[in-house]
Order: sequence, then C-alpha cells, then structure tokens
Amino acid sequence: MRRCFEHVNAGDRLGPLEKGPLTSAHLMRWSAAMENWHKIHYDKEFAVGHDKLPGLLVNGTLKQQFIVQLLKDWAGDEGWVWKVSFQFRAMNLVGETLSVWARVTGKRETPRYGLVDLELGIVNEQGKESTPGSAVVALPYETGPAVPYPFIPPAED
Repeated sequence: MRRCFEHVNAGDRLGPLEKGPLTSAHLMRWSAAMENWHKIHYDKEFAVGHDKLPGLLVNGTLKQQFIVQLLKDWAGDEGWVWKVSFQFRAMNLVGETLSVWARVTGKRETPRYGLVDLELGIVNEQGKESTPGSAVVALPYETGPAVPYPFIPPAED
C-alpha cells in the first residue's frame, strides 16, 4: 500500500512494533553482527558481578534498528525516513518485550513531497519508556512521484 502525505493526520499512531521477549541469543547475534564485544550484552556474570548491572543489557544499536524498522515499514517503498533522534533514558534487559511506537505531531509541505513530524519511543511490558525521540519522514503526494532516491532534502528557508 502506498502511504501518501494527504492521508496522514496529526494524532495518527504508528505501530506498535513488538520485539521479544528478547533473549541472550538475540543480543549475542546482534553483538556479532555489529562487532560490539562489550560483555554487558552477552556475559551475565560480567554484567551483574563486574559492572553491577541488573542483567544483560539490550544493545542501544538494536533499539535504534527497531525504531528505524517501524518508521521505514510505515513510510513504505516510496517514502523516506529522513531524520531520527532519540535518547537512551533507561536500560532494557534480556527477557523484556519491547514495543516501539510513534505518533504524528505535524505535517509540512515542500514542492516535491510532504514532511511528517513524529514523536516516538520504546516501552517495555511494564510501560516504562526507555528511548524517547522524534523523527521526520518524507512521504509522496497522492498524485506525485515517489520521494526521490537518492534523497534530496528540501531547501532550508
């Protein structure tokens, strides 16, 4: 389905995208793919004993990937995830199920495509927000072409 700028409204919700429950195998595979060998992601004895953490930590880059997956899936093949910003405000641990969410906060028109502003985050099953942020997604106009690739940002005013 083609998502068009005209059909998006402030208050629209994206997701949630559910991930989990996350296991140590998920974290180890992600650590290997990213070549992130910090033991807090795969060695529970080290994480708890040495670093005094409550358990194995979900990799920040894995949470980042979850956010971008939600946005890209929503934008579709003809849209473009332009900007993403977030903060790691709380730890997520092995065993948690994470829910990635976003909400449209505004829209702006440019000559070639529309821009959609979003707030976003990741919450665990207890409702604890760990990764608040924002994003800007470019969407095609209903009667226009796909957002250009390579992406050409709009001219600054």
